[in-house]
Amino acid sequence: MANTKSAIKNARKNARRSLRNQRVKSRIKTLARRLAKASTAGDASVSKTAAQEYISALDKAVNKGVIHRNAASRHKSVCSKYLAAS
Repeated sequence: MANTKSAIKNARKNARRSLRNQRVKSRIKTLARRLAKASTAGDASVSKTAAQEYISALDKAVNKGVIHRNAASRHKSVCSKYLAAS
């Protein structure tokens, strides 16, 4: 347990931040599954919109510091492969 005032405050901040990060990561995973499902269905327009949402969410997560920019770049690369296949 935190002993000092600043440690207690940091514990509160970490709890809020981890909850926020968890939400963002969960949304990214959901969008990734949606993109995979759309690309296997073969509908190009649905795949394109799903890819745009996914890439946008990745960029926002990078700006917030939730995921590393290289990880986002790697995910975008996989996304473009899905789009090329459909």
